[in-house]
Amino acid sequence: MSIRFHLLVAVTGAAVVLAACENGPSQPASPSTIENAPASAVVVQPAQLAAKGASQHVVTMFDACDPETFNAALGAGSCSRSGGVRFATFLDQLGKHGSVGAWHFAPGEVTMKVGQMLVATNKGGEIHTFTEVDEYGGGIVPQLNELSGLTMVAPECTQLKGTDFLAPNASSSEEEEEAGVEKYQCCIHPWMRAQVRITEK
Repeated sequence: MSIRFHLLVAVTGAAVVLAACENGPSQPASPSTIENAPASAVVVQPAQLAAKGASQHVVTMFDACDPETFNAALGAGSCSRSGGVRFATFLDQLGKHGSVGAWHFAPGEVTMKVGQMLVATNKGGEIHTFTEVDEYGGGIVPQLNELSGLTMVAPECTQLKGTDFLAPNASSSEEEEEAGVEKYQCCIHPWMRAQVRITEK
């Protein structure tokens, strides 16, 4: 069966998949549609984050999905931006390079201090996650794992909740409480990564 067929079937069942994510450790196939995302996928808007007052460091999530072809392949609402990379080109680039450059976190490295706020903001057209992992690995979409060569799934990606999925223009935040190095990845597009180095005040 084709990758397109697998992703289309996965998207059709996205509402069930996301509910299962909250109730158990089973690994969903693809929660990548905005239309089927739970309301809790929109976590905190940037204006609300600014009101918290702590010094912030922002990691922005980007993608370049083409709504016409992504929505045709994955279902209505999968992509909500204007123009971009066609779905077939996306799969081709992922298979050739193990990643697609337009799908990324920026910056990829952040240095901040204990007590400061780490903010993740989705400026793309697809749903993403900003998930802290012990080690980078694959995500929750087997076909994207296979094409990217990331066949060992990061365990944290199998324990997602509805609030972990950030719809376009949504943000999440976390106050950093201890020094160290943290790794973050998107559990849908697992080559999207950032490393955060936290130092004492």
